[in-house]
Amino acid sequence: MIFVVLGTHELPFTRLVKEIDELIQRGIIQEEVMVQSGHTSYESERMTLIPFLSFEEMDQTFADARIVIAHGGTGSIITGVKKEKPVIAVPRLAKHGEHNDDHQLEIVDQFHAAGHIIGVEGPEQLEDALKQAETFQPVPFKSGKEQILRLLEDFIDNV
Repeated sequence: MIFVVLGTHELPFTRLVKEIDELIQRGIIQEEVMVQSGHTSYESERMTLIPFLSFEEMDQTFADARIVIAHGGTGSIITGVKKEKPVIAVPRLAKHGEHNDDHQLEIVDQFHAAGHIIGVEGPEQLEDALKQAETFQPVPFKSGKEQILRLLEDFIDNV
């Protein structure tokens, strides 16, 4: 199963689900596709679209997925990477009315450069990214949380 995560941002990300629908129609994607669609209104008989899932449902769907296709949000990307899934990330872009700015481009570029994900610039690159995902071995993600907490504790202790 391919799990598509569009997040909870109030602007739609129709370009991504439309491209996935076309890939299913062309036979490029031949397995079940579940989409957490958020505020993106889209109808298709070829995939299951659910606006919002509970934390438990999201967690289980990430676990069940063979491949995760996510918008460029850090939460969606990190969840997929922590579950050791091949993650294809597609940034929402301001010029298409999908976000307020293009910060998701930077997020996707950083995670891609670190080897955690397959980052693409747009949905039109999904077909090639899906081929890459078949053999992609993500670099494990290590949170810097402990290091940041240590730095803060040291700073507070020395003030």
